[in-house]
Amino acid sequence: MRGIKIGTVLGIPVRLNWTFLIVLPLFAYLIGSQVGVIAGVMNDAFGAGIDPAAVGAGVTPWALGLAAALGLFGGVLLHEFGHSIVAMRYGYEIESITLWLLGGLANFAEFPEDWKHEFWIAIAGPVVSVAVGVACYGVFALAPVGSNAVLFVFGYLALLNVVLAVFNMLPAFPMDGGRVLRAILARNQPHAQATQRAAAIGKVFAFLMGLIGVLNFQLLLIVLAFFIYIAASGEAQQTTLKAAFEDVTVDDVMTRREDLHTVTEDTSVADLMSRMFEERHTGYPVLHGGDLVGMVTLEDARSVKEVERDAYRVADVMETDLVGVGPEADAMTALQTMQENGVGRLPVVDRNEELVGIISRTDLMTAFNIIQTGGTPSAITGRRQQQAGGGPGVF
Repeated sequence: MRGIKIGTVLGIPVRLNWTFLIVLPLFAYLIGSQVGVIAGVMNDAFGAGIDPAAVGAGVTPWALGLAAALGLFGGVLLHEFGHSIVAMRYGYEIESITLWLLGGLANFAEFPEDWKHEFWIAIAGPVVSVAVGVACYGVFALAPVGSNAVLFVFGYLALLNVVLAVFNMLPAFPMDGGRVLRAILARNQPHAQATQRAAAIGKVFAFLMGLIGVLNFQLLLIVLAFFIYIAASGEAQQTTLKAAFEDVTVDDVMTRREDLHTVTEDTSVADLMSRMFEERHTGYPVLHGGDLVGMVTLEDARSVKEVERDAYRVADVMETDLVGVGPEADAMTALQTMQENGVGRLPVVDRNEELVGIISRTDLMTAFNIIQTGGTPSAITGRRQQQAGGGPGVF
């Protein structure tokens, strides 16, 4: 998740996503508009002794709303640092922590598969939230009578941080409680299977949250339910792919150089389009004297108007800033590289930077389907060689 970097703490970049700039003033407004009601609740629950008239006068409600909203997101940030610090102690890299519409998100370079690691990493966030809530309650309890602003803000934050911890412990994968559930399930079953079961439970919770949100006109709850459903589905899919591609290398899956369809720099875009239609490929390596100099795709060719395609050459439209992968790399690494760079195929180059093949999403999905039916890397290679013409498929 991208965002504006605002600093680095413990070597972890802290970012603000643009959605945070929307939700912060919204929260401040919602809290400020209900200052009197919230003060009444805290007086009844904690005997706070807050004067509703004092906190509701002039611009005070909006100042208190902003302070409480900032404090809430500060607690969320500490929650994410709880996850991150424990993860770093286990040796995992944290790429960044981002504050956004639904709170905070610690971006892991790699998610833990050891159930003990995941359990303690997941539970660390809610523990920190409870600790923050207790600390805020301590300030609230020690505040002198009549300090209405301090009583309001810290009493509110004490309550909200505990609520945040409890809510995050719902077994709605990939929330913290869902990750704790997966860790427990993974004690006695494969990680991929545990993920599938935790994700299924997470989707049920997402549906229930969405239903409650619709019935109560709670837009934020609907958005959260949608996020949980999509995130659970995505992580379950990634985990299944990773398990399937264990011990499978790019060399097992790629289309080898001798089977590739290639073009040269001086091929016209019109001829390229004709070949794409005849050979049913949407991407070609571009060679110059046997050396790889670029990649050209259907999208590149479409950038040229039809009437001008005879005049334009592949060299005019091809992509020269290429991201490649080695034949010894994991198949999952190749898929992740494609996703990160928004491409459908990667050139496979050896240590001498010589082109030895191409790997595409179609190659990977074909391999995945074969593995899912009990196939092996040798079966994948045989299946690929039987495909008409070889080469990267249509995306």
